[in-house]
Amino acid sequence: MSVFDQMLARYDDELGKRNATYDVMQEIILAGLYRGGFFNKAAFYGGTCLRIFHGLNRFSEDMDFSLLTPDADFKLEDYFPAIIQEFKAAGKDVVITKKEKRESGRVESAFLKDNSEMYHLKFQTEKSIKIKIEIDVDPPLKFDTEQKLLLLPFSFMTRCFVLSDLYAGKMHALVYRRWKQRVKGRDWYDFEWYVRNGVKLNFNHLQERIKQFDNIEMSKDQFIAKLKEVLANTDIGLVKQDVLPFIKNPEELDIWSNDYFLQLADMIKLQE
Repeated sequence: MSVFDQMLARYDDELGKRNATYDVMQEIILAGLYRGGFFNKAAFYGGTCLRIFHGLNRFSEDMDFSLLTPDADFKLEDYFPAIIQEFKAAGKDVVITKKEKRESGRVESAFLKDNSEMYHLKFQTEKSIKIKIEIDVDPPLKFDTEQKLLLLPFSFMTRCFVLSDLYAGKMHALVYRRWKQRVKGRDWYDFEWYVRNGVKLNFNHLQERIKQFDNIEMSKDQFIAKLKEVLANTDIGLVKQDVLPFIKNPEELDIWSNDYFLQLADMIKLQE
């Protein structure tokens, strides 16, 4: 049995092979990046980071990374050989392709920046299993990182945003993400997780994100007002529809309503 199959065997059948395969692929990608020295220069953030290292109970497809400091000359391609070799050692051949960014691509990418790079990694024989990897080479700053341990496919450390800064990135996405007619309910699911777990929001990092991506100066009160506007006026049916394929227990969403999320907004704790 290959290392990949051994890792896959950890999962219950009820989770679905597709979701479990994403999990295993993401862990192997992180292992390859570690071997290549990537985490000396960059950190992992986003919903997939929250799931892998903090137990978020939903599946995720994309992987988001940020350089620790801006570097216009950074090339993620330099780390492809380490990723490909890691998959080969686990018993899988993969291909990595650069995604050409077009206007229509804004549907797929949270914040499509001229100075971010985006790639797809997939099995050569399983085109439906594809992971989008995005790296921000000119990141909003005022964030902190920590080293988090994974034990498979071997023991290694991944540099990640700390929870308060992961939270800031998610709140920015919830309020400002533009998906045309689509709603990303996964942002709402993650927001609920942060509030339920009493995580404190780093508003300083959130302000940096709003300034860079949206060119807006915003106070805490102004942001909460904008957040509540989004929570009150979004079709909650579309929110649920988006997140359902990524969770194991649909009953989690029974309580979801616009009023429910407005009350969650009143429970946000800010980092001092």
